[in-house]
Amino acid sequence: MDVLFERFAPAIRSLELPRIATPADIPDTFLLAREGRYSSYYLPFESVNRAARVVVVGISPGFAQWKIATGEAQRQLAAGASVDDTLRAARRTGAFSGAIRPNFVALLDAIGVQRWLGIASCSSLFGEDAPLVHIGAILRHSVFVDGKNYSGTPAMHKQAFLREEVLRYFAHEAQALPKALYIPMGASVSEGLDWLAAQGVLRPNRILHGLPHPSGANAERVAYFLGRKERAALSAKTNGDQIDAARARLLAQMAALGG
Repeated sequence: MDVLFERFAPAIRSLELPRIATPADIPDTFLLAREGRYSSYYLPFESVNRAARVVVVGISPGFAQWKIATGEAQRQLAAGASVDDTLRAARRTGAFSGAIRPNFVALLDAIGVQRWLGIASCSSLFGEDAPLVHIGAILRHSVFVDGKNYSGTPAMHKQAFLREEVLRYFAHEAQALPKALYIPMGASVSEGLDWLAAQGVLRPNRILHGLPHPSGANAERVAYFLGRKERAALSAKTNGDQIDAARARLLAQMAALGG
């Protein structure tokens, strides 16, 4: 049994989840660390898919994800599931569900990740080829700043508490997956992965920088990256040159990797 899970399983079993409405309501029995404005709370995300060839890296599980994953772990424990099955189920909950998934699949296919993996499309990463992907976060556990979800400010490599969280948890995941491709979801995650590469934890050529975030709020950038929107039709908020350069770099990177 994982040491952390063993420590927190009783708190998960006894948690009255409907009473938890804000991060401030999370019991201190889940507290991992606190320093000034910063606090981190345990989340049952210790399962690492060691067969994965693609690692999708978010920033930090927010409060909503904390409730979903902890609730799933509670259900699994109540049903008598094994520790491994409980942790796998908790990690999977809510991963790239809804409208974000087709955008994400299309972006990966556009740069040739499916060819590098030897599959027809990255859509199967959410089905039959799920063993090829690991969904993670550079801050594995839920981190709050002044009681709110950490959103990338300050930069994690510039703040001691956040650096320690990255090194203590995510760096160990990365060391278990040295041959995988790492896909950062957002600029702050990209900065964090570059910092880890500078520490020798990751290989720089394995980090796929520059994909637009696949959320609906980023629809125009995604559409232009995929060739679904003409350059002349872009709004002033979208930098076509920047997207063109990122696409060219990613295609060249995948070609160098054999994709």
